[in-house]
Amino acid sequence: MKLEIYGSGCTKCKLLAEHAEKAAKDLGADYTIEKVTDMNAIIDAGVLRTPALAVDGVVVVEGSVPSADKIRSRLS
Repeated sequence: MKLEIYGSGCTKCKLLAEHAEKAAKDLGADYTIEKVTDMNAIIDAGVLRTPALAVDGVVVVEGSVPSADKIRSRLS
């Protein structure tokens, strides 16, 4: 599973990355995580509000930092 964090690298972006990683680890998933900070790449992905999380190319979180539990439910 490929997890992509879209954002400028702010505190909320880092927290979203931590929650996404914890959720993937809790599921025992084989995953990679990539942090995308280039604004053109963020726009190309269709992200309008950051931070955002995409799983295998599909944006599942945008403009918020849900808990690891909520992210885990979206991953499973």
